[in-house]
Parts: sequence; structure tokens; C-alpha cells
Amino acid sequence: MNIGPWQLIIIALVILVLFGRGRISEMMGDFGKGIKSFKQGMNDESGKDMMRLDKPQDAAPPATEAKTKDSDKTA
Repeated sequence: MNIGPWQLIIIALVILVLFGRGRISEMMGDFGKGIKSFKQGMNDESGKDMMRLDKPQDAAPPATEAKTKDSDKTA
């Protein structure tokens, strides 16, 4: 079942009548802001990943002794 150009025009007109021009432009603006925020977040995350790769990994973090319930009972 193919949707032709006339059917798309009718659907667009029905949506325009139901929601109004102001509400549709507001929704499209919010949609655009969401996409922009998503892209910015993706760029921030990939930048953090690149910074992690640039750091030298030769220095190991100090080992810490984990407390367990058994070690608390013996003390």
C-alpha cells in the first residue's frame, strides 16, 4: 500500500487543523533542541573517551584492602 503525494497533503492538513500552526512549530523547535543536545552529548562523550586513551596507563592505582564481614569479626 503506497501513500501518494495527495494522501500526504491531506494528512498534513488534518494535523495542521488538529494541532494548529503554533503548536506544531513549538514541537518542531523542541525536537530540534533535542537533536542538538543529543549530538552535543555524543561529542562530549567521545571527547572524554579520547582523553582516557591519551592518559598513560603505566601507573597502577594503589591497592586497597577491602573490608569484609569476616575480617571485622576477628579484630
